Amino acid sequence: MSSDCSPTEVRICYVAMMDEIKGKVVLITGGGRGIGRAAVSLFCEHGAKVAFCARSEGEGLGVKKEVEAAGGDVLFHRVDIASQRDVNRMTNQVVSKWGGIDLLINNAGVLGSKSKIATYPPEAWDEVIRINVNGTFYVTQAVVREMIPKRSGTILSITSSVGRKGRATWGAYSVSKFALEGMMQCLAEEVDQFGIRVITLNPEATRTKMRAKAYPEEDPSTLKGSEVVAKALLALASASNPSLQGQSVNISDLSEVLK
Repeated sequence: MSSDCSPTEVRICYVAMMDEIKGKVVLITGGGRGIGRAAVSLFCEHGAKVAFCARSEGEGLGVKKEVEAAGGDVLFHRVDIASQRDVNRMTNQVVSKWGGIDLLINNAGVLGSKSKIATYPPEAWDEVIRINVNGTFYVTQAVVREMIPKRSGTILSITSSVGRKGRATWGAYSVSKFALEGMMQCLAEEVDQFGIRVITLNPEATRTKMRAKAYPEEDPSTLKGSEVVAKALLALASASNPSLQGQSVNISDLSEVLK
């Protein structure tokens, strides 16, 4: 990374990153669609070995076929991250195949119901917390246990503006992102001594199926594509700026990365 970046500013400079990512082992959750799918494709394009999971076998195999046709080194796991057994099996297989995990991207999540707290369906609430909070914890814990002995690694997590300030009808999703923010803040302090970087990214308005579900009246053509967020994740994965440790940043704060 460029040495021109000030260590006190939450920004990074976009430079050629092929050599920094090439050969690295990356695990991406929720890689079957949207931001996750774009990240799988982009990181493979830059020479990383990418393992990803998705709940939909059809979507996952579609991504795998597409990436392999382009020459990418990719491994697909059909996994519900809310199952600790599935998560541990996936992690063990990735480590067994490639020797470790250098980068984790916590992207998987569900929106749940857009309802007021007073009328929020309990079963929908449980599902969101089970996947977005518990699932993210299971994956993060399994991966960080592999990173600590090697004293290196990066964990990037996708957050949301409603994980910083609650908003009516966002219910469990908002709560789950608040939990994610807190989880990653705790983790950043715990693993800093091992050289493991923890950064959280708010992609802001992005053209995804989840966004369309949340805002059905919105014109998706006015939104940036998932590939823009994938590019920001790639830049963050390559950043050496120490001030980023434990930070939760907006993609708009990284405008220089996207030029």
